[in-house]
Amino acid sequence: MQQDGANQEAIASFVLHFELAAGGTREFLIEDDIEPVVDLPDSTQFAAYRESGSRAVHGTVVIKLNGGLGTGMGLEKAKSLLEVRDGLTFLDLIARQILATRADTGAAIPLLLMNSSRTAAESVDVLSGYLELPHPDFPSGFVQNRVPKILASDLSPADRPNLGDLGWCPPGHGDLYTALAGSGVLATLLDLGFDYAFVSNADNLGAVLDPGILGFMVENNHDFVMEAADRSAADRKGGHLCRLPDGRLALRESAQCRPGDEAAFQDVGRHRFFNTNNLWLHLPSLAVALDENGGYLPLDTIVNHKRLDPRDPDSLPVLQLETAMGAAVSLFERAAAVRVPRRRFSPVKNTDDLLAVRSDAYRLTDDWLVVLHPDRKTPPVINLDDRFFKMIDDFEQRFPAGPPSLQCCESLTVEGDITFGDGIVIEGETALRTDRPHRIPDGTRLEGTVDF
Repeated sequence: MQQDGANQEAIASFVLHFELAAGGTREFLIEDDIEPVVDLPDSTQFAAYRESGSRAVHGTVVIKLNGGLGTGMGLEKAKSLLEVRDGLTFLDLIARQILATRADTGAAIPLLLMNSSRTAAESVDVLSGYLELPHPDFPSGFVQNRVPKILASDLSPADRPNLGDLGWCPPGHGDLYTALAGSGVLATLLDLGFDYAFVSNADNLGAVLDPGILGFMVENNHDFVMEAADRSAADRKGGHLCRLPDGRLALRESAQCRPGDEAAFQDVGRHRFFNTNNLWLHLPSLAVALDENGGYLPLDTIVNHKRLDPRDPDSLPVLQLETAMGAAVSLFERAAAVRVPRRRFSPVKNTDDLLAVRSDAYRLTDDWLVVLHPDRKTPPVINLDDRFFKMIDDFEQRFPAGPPSLQCCESLTVEGDITFGDGIVIEGETALRTDRPHRIPDGTRLEGTVDF
């Protein structure tokens, strides 16, 4: 990492997580040691806070996490450059959202991207098309750190001659705090009088700056606020919010679930809320916390088991040491979580999600938000056959006329090589199966289990 030009804070953070992983430490949050979060303040009831938030918005920056390449979908570029709706990419919609929020609030809200070294140049090129977007006092983004992948066989660095970047990986979005400080951007923001930051994933097009939530944070003197949404069946395998024995909030990810606790972990009636990864930060408090901890935050270690080349399942097994930025909720004394409606969470992690957000189960609002259709409370649960739909080129080939109607679809499972014609309507709980290539004719209406 020194040879790669990493700063001492990034190195110290990596050393902490490497020593824990090398020592075999598994940081479980045991079911018997935590309490479920029963209730949260509801952001839909925050009208009284909007006035305070509207004042504070002039000292607030929006940060989008833009380091993902989308290799799991076969992409070789930033995932945010993928077309979402109406010929617009994630970054196109983000830029338009920021401009719409500026027009609504009258504040020159800066947009910052946390890029990886492989997403920065292309993303800056896209945003350069929005001439009024750049802030005059600092660049449009900063680059997150990178850390070595670790060979699972002997815990040595995976970096080898002729590998290029394959031996390196991002250290998870928990690197936000270290990268923000190490890049000098945090100091610049504080010098310019910015006190707050709203952070979200670039692939979550429901996440925009909300003066009501900001006002709630300001009036209650919170230094960290997490947006949490109700868990549904589709979220049962993802992380959830909980309380530690001392009453602090904590985030339990699937990697922190002890064997034997899976049933309780996936019980959406017991653990009701998940982290949307929409976070609000009080920047002066963050600066103090970083200073107290040597320039990084001691977040929980997440050990991900991967292959050296994510496109080659036969390549060497490696460990990727990561952290989650939401885990910082347990580190701030005045941290809080708020319940937000599902419309603030519309992520695209794979082609299943992409099909949903392109369909009429979602809609594009006048202020450029991609949100669930108002008649829906939860998104359709979609499971497409990985053999034929996982990679974006294969996916596009099987929806040549665009997505089917999913507005009244609860779930869709596709098993086999199926191509969808134009004007197809899918309703209720539907499973489509075939053992040979099949094309569904235009205008077909489908519901239930259908074998072709």
